[in-house]
Amino acid sequence: MIDSNETIEEFLAQHASDVEEAIRKAATTEIMPRWRQLAAHEVDQKSGPHDLVTDADRKAELYLTEALPALLPGSVVVGEEAVHANPASYEAIRGDAPVWIIDPVDGTRPFVRGEAGFCTLVALAQGGTLFASWTYAPARDRLATAERGKGAYLDGERLFAGVPDPGRDLRVATSHPDYTTDEQKHALLCLRTEGVAPRACGSAGLEYLAIARGELDATAFSWEAAWDHAAGLLLVEEAGGAHLTRAGEPFRITGGNALPFTAARDAATARRVAALLAGGA
Repeated sequence: MIDSNETIEEFLAQHASDVEEAIRKAATTEIMPRWRQLAAHEVDQKSGPHDLVTDADRKAELYLTEALPALLPGSVVVGEEAVHANPASYEAIRGDAPVWIIDPVDGTRPFVRGEAGFCTLVALAQGGTLFASWTYAPARDRLATAERGKGAYLDGERLFAGVPDPGRDLRVATSHPDYTTDEQKHALLCLRTEGVAPRACGSAGLEYLAIARGELDATAFSWEAAWDHAAGLLLVEEAGGAHLTRAGEPFRITGGNALPFTAARDAATARRVAALLAGGA
């Protein structure tokens, strides 16, 4: 347990495996029994038909909301479903306490369709700084982890994002048009240029993992919700990648970013994509 004299790094040295165990248990008990077994009454819309929530989302978040602060007394939780119910709870990201940032099922639409392209995302931050992250794809039983300054790993193997192959079009996953303003649509259209091959994104968490593995060159996302980005951004950073907003600044999980923003395999690619997005102003 953390106390007034213990740092988050010291907490992680002792309890990172306990966090992993909690995430796996949330998936085992609340998510996977409902995968491909959802009844109609277990799926609801939030803001619209593309914004779904299921009993798996709600119950997995509740499980983690109890388990994680029990490991780290004094910490708080910012979870997607709790913030939907009480938007003011998002402000905890900007507070002084350690904060667990949770997306219980990232990729709810694929989950509802019975596809494997979903994951559970957890990040631990304090004062706007990300210290650790967990990206768990339970249908594939794959876990990616990162700790600040200690690297990124997938099932225990070190990840290196590398650099895009010279002469090949940049592979860029972009926001779904339903989640963009007219200005953001215009910025994203600037990626439809020679040397860039944009496509619609799937689960944000799995797209970040693809960058960390060197399978995707960059993303271009138009929304700030920290639960979608926090875990993946640290994973990409620790694999050697970078992220920039269209203003040329690193993305801040506390908000106020110039959107869209990019995360990429290396700093040069991040600068290239951010410059293209800035040209859409």
